[in-house]
Amino acid sequence: MDREEIEVLLRQAGEKIKVALDNTNIQVDTKTNRKDLVTNIDKEIQRFLIEAIVKQDPHAKIMAEENGRDQLNDFSGRVYIIDPIDGTLNFVLEQENFCVMIGIYEDQQPVLGFIYDVMKDQMLSGGPKIGVYCNGSRLDAPADLRIEDGLLGLNSGMYAANFHHARDLGQKAMGVRMLGCAGVELSALLLGQRIGYISNLSPWDYAAGGVLLETFGMKMSRLDGTPLSFSGREYFIAGTKKAYTEMIALTKQEN
Repeated sequence: MDREEIEVLLRQAGEKIKVALDNTNIQVDTKTNRKDLVTNIDKEIQRFLIEAIVKQDPHAKIMAEENGRDQLNDFSGRVYIIDPIDGTLNFVLEQENFCVMIGIYEDQQPVLGFIYDVMKDQMLSGGPKIGVYCNGSRLDAPADLRIEDGLLGLNSGMYAANFHHARDLGQKAMGVRMLGCAGVELSALLLGQRIGYISNLSPWDYAAGGVLLETFGMKMSRLDGTPLSFSGREYFIAGTKKAYTEMIALTKQEN
């Protein structure tokens, strides 16, 4: 599937989500704890996306958050990594600040990434061969700012515990933002509204944004600077080149 086809698919998914919100037809369950929510809409949107992808690209491999699709041992060939609703807690309690995301990789190399903020109707998409777009308009890479020159997106638990100096990093920045949605935070980074983002994420949280970050020459990794494994939850850090270098240097220091 090409960029335009996937954008249409994500907008269709967004319309389904809005209908569900209008009808208040949301059934909420918990996964690992009371703050880790999943809804019937997450599962329905994932099923809708996978069925459409398989129809067009039957040989592709798929990793997705729900319905037992969260593990993938073989990343050879074309892989779609799907988050049907990123920020489910926000979706349930705020009905905003959530995204639908798809990242496409070929033999582990980034090809296309899509972050669709449903309520803002904001579609970030692109890849290394075509650049990055917002609602069809090509974007320039944000300025390569230092920590002290911008806002830092942070996981609230990591900030509260000053985990690997997360709170210290926040104090170095102009300010801290905690939106509870990786897609929204990574979109802000791509749009030049953040200098960095630190959190605890799963592959579907960062796969789509990772394609777009790499396209812009930005950096992402684990907190210790090693590559992300695309398996299970990992402590994640991303930023402009200058901010990333400064953040990695501090996170590696002993508390």
